[in-house]
Amino acid sequence: MTPLDKINALKMPFAELKGVTFTEATLDRVVASMTVRPDLCTLNHTLHGGAIMALADSVGAAATVINLPEDAKGTTTVESKTNFIGGAKEGSTVVATATPIHRGRRTQVWQTRVETDDGKLVAVVTQTQLVL
Repeated sequence: MTPLDKINALKMPFAELKGVTFTEATLDRVVASMTVRPDLCTLNHTLHGGAIMALADSVGAAATVINLPEDAKGTTTVESKTNFIGGAKEGSTVVATATPIHRGRRTQVWQTRVETDDGKLVAVVTQTQLVL
């Protein structure tokens, strides 16, 4: 089973609710996209910061899962920091790309860049995942 197959086999109900689609996965990089729907926006038809953070959290968690040691029971986010850079308008697509900063026995740290489909940077999220 490829890393992308493994991620797509996971039951991630909140990611599904947000419309997250995983498109690429290796042990060193996970990519997913999400359409900016009206129900994910603020008043000005711009993607809500919480939706950005939730997208990045889903991608970072999926990246951790495919990198877990065989004896691990799972993972959970223990810290997340978001730098908001720009906006994404309703109707556009955002792409989240997670790459590892640290992959240890007890924690993993991932940085996720969220960009519009035309390459404009929306946010940079750094999260720490605890290996359970």
